[in-house]
Amino acid sequence: MKKTSPGVLIRIADITVGMTADNSDIEIRPQGATSKFIVARRKPDVVIQARWSDLSQRNWGKKIFDSDALWQLYQENGSSVFRFTSPILGPHPYKIASFNQTFNRAEIDLHRSYFEPNQPVDPLEYPLDELTVTHFLATREGAEVHACGVLAPSHEAYLFLGQSGAGKTTIAKLWEKVGGAKILSDDRIVLRKKNHGIWMYGTPWHGEAEIASPEKGLLTKIFFLRHGEKNELFPLSKTEAVSRLFACSFPPFYDQKTIEFVLAFLNEVVNTIPCYELKFFPDERAVEFIP
Repeated sequence: MKKTSPGVLIRIADITVGMTADNSDIEIRPQGATSKFIVARRKPDVVIQARWSDLSQRNWGKKIFDSDALWQLYQENGSSVFRFTSPILGPHPYKIASFNQTFNRAEIDLHRSYFEPNQPVDPLEYPLDELTVTHFLATREGAEVHACGVLAPSHEAYLFLGQSGAGKTTIAKLWEKVGGAKILSDDRIVLRKKNHGIWMYGTPWHGEAEIASPEKGLLTKIFFLRHGEKNELFPLSKTEAVSRLFACSFPPFYDQKTIEFVLAFLNEVVNTIPCYELKFFPDERAVEFIP
């Protein structure tokens, strides 16, 4: 009988990903902040099967997208195939991940000669874990956004959005000083519609402050960050808010249908949650200023 390695479950934004391996000598071990998201005894929403392969002689189908970094996306026989390369390792892909059309099942091939013998492997090592979650969400009323998420002692749940340099890490560190506050992430948050509300979830994909929590909160207010000479708050129109929210989101930009779906979801978010522009001065008074 074919031996397989023990499985591992991780849960991000109420999405359970189950990972097993075809080869008994593959020890699956999530790395870094993802280890905080390991769970037990859950039915997986996404099933991942990993295996050793030789990827030196593989055709890839039609190229759909190139990240100009570690990965490219191909279409092959109805599957979405992510191809991962690194100049440090060599000319061949070190990993490919083939997903079905609904992104709830994947096979991951690992180029064996690029991996150290008898060492643990994380088949979903970043950025594949993030790609898995964002594509699974793309047609299921959810999206990932560039944001800091805070659960305040008052039980309010605040989302602070902005591109790099807007102040997400700064605002996260200010809230860390507040007794009873919980920071879900200082860089990446997932939004989902569940139980007639908009929920925000921490993710493993942190920023400079390295804050990553598996907790969640029912979102109550959204703030778009800008640095300022003093603390000021400006209500935003729904049109302005959805435009800014989309600019801070991570949909599959190469798929028009999923873009339309994510836009519809974000429009529902801004119609449900009050949105503001927050100009803030980076000291404790910025936290006290939040209504």
